[in-house]
Amino acid sequence: MDTRMIQKIEKLVKDVHSNDPSGHDWYHIDRVRNLAVYIGKNEGSPHLGRIEAAALLHDISDEKLNESEREGQEKLEKIINSLGLHNEEKEKILDIAAKVSYHGGNEAGLDTLEAMAVRDADRLDAMGAIGVARTFAYGGMKGNPMFDPSLQVRENMTREEYRHGRSSTIHHFYEKLLLLKDLMCTRTGRELAEERHKFMELFLKQFYKEWNGQ
Repeated sequence: MDTRMIQKIEKLVKDVHSNDPSGHDWYHIDRVRNLAVYIGKNEGSPHLGRIEAAALLHDISDEKLNESEREGQEKLEKIINSLGLHNEEKEKILDIAAKVSYHGGNEAGLDTLEAMAVRDADRLDAMGAIGVARTFAYGGMKGNPMFDPSLQVRENMTREEYRHGRSSTIHHFYEKLLLLKDLMCTRTGRELAEERHKFMELFLKQFYKEWNGQ
């Protein structure tokens, strides 16, 4: 995949994500792209262009950013069909993009290093200081409370329960963010996840201290 093609994808993706207030803006996409390429290179992938393209496109079809899953998929297919890629490359990129999301733990299995690199990169951006900031941005946009001690941490959720059930932003740490370290697919991803995971644990410790008036 040449530089001109990547630049074309960048422009199309920026048009979609430039005004996003939920933590899924262009800067998130760019961070995921850079992380994914780094992971792919570190793990020895021969398809760094495919990784970069898939990372740039990975949130276009995300159901939580569209009116419906179908609408998101149609938007992604419209963009990728406009690129002039040959069918095999197009299908491989679509396959990677379709398997990134967490879906409440109901995630798709992966069978390529390229998909693992993109998924790990996306999850790394949901961790650490950036992950904390993005989580509160998304929770605020959805109208979720910052914290509600009366709620229980949800486990073994369906996709529907994960997406639409009642929760708080702090609960989301236990329902997803703190689980990500052990779900990394690559050695590089696992190494990068360690520090970010520790930061989130430290943040929660301080949060509860302040919540309790200490």
